[in-house]
Amino acid sequence: FNGLFNNVKVKIVTASVLGWSLLSILGMFFRKVVVMKYIFASDIHGSAYYAKKTIEVFEESAADRLILVGDLLYHGPRNALPRDYNPQEVFTLLNKYADGIYAVRGNCDAEVDQMVLDFPMMSDYIVLNLNGINFFISHGHIYGEDNLPKLKTNDVFVFGHIHLPIAKKENDIYILNPGSTSIPKGGNPNSYAILDGSDFKIMSFDNELIKEISLG
Repeated sequence: FNGLFNNVKVKIVTASVLGWSLLSILGMFFRKVVVMKYIFASDIHGSAYYAKKTIEVFEESAADRLILVGDLLYHGPRNALPRDYNPQEVFTLLNKYADGIYAVRGNCDAEVDQMVLDFPMMSDYIVLNLNGINFFISHGHIYGEDNLPKLKTNDVFVFGHIHLPIAKKENDIYILNPGSTSIPKGGNPNSYAILDGSDFKIMSFDNELIKEISLG
């Protein structure tokens, strides 16, 4: 009887272990197939008008996170004032979405900016895994297209700073730039980018596709 009872216990334990293993495998599978949506915006430079446009896109797209690639509040001494320049209005608006924002520091951002913003933005870079893809995100004044960090094949480098939209793959690395929301250069329109699954699209605020690339 004791032998039979022990045998039953072994089978129950084995079944439990197999059950948990199966649940773990299923959990990993479902985590991998979950597709999230991200908005990338860079170089707002204190424009209340384009900060509002960015938030409108974020809400209308039902994106999961807003990723800000630096130069949020100050226009910078080399730039003309952007449309509706009002840093106070910009940080008040962004703070309403603080729990949904990832951000890095730009060359025009300072410690005083962090004092008025409710989300971290003083890191020179962040590393994120978005939809199973590794992203290295930095403003562009430290790491840039000509000074890439150490990345692996099919990793993604996202930067801002130059105010130009870029979506390309070079030497097995994806190089992306959403352009500038408020002060675009090179005759480009004001722009942002959206990551949906593995599709990265740079869009104008008039909903025109500027550049597109599939990652992976």
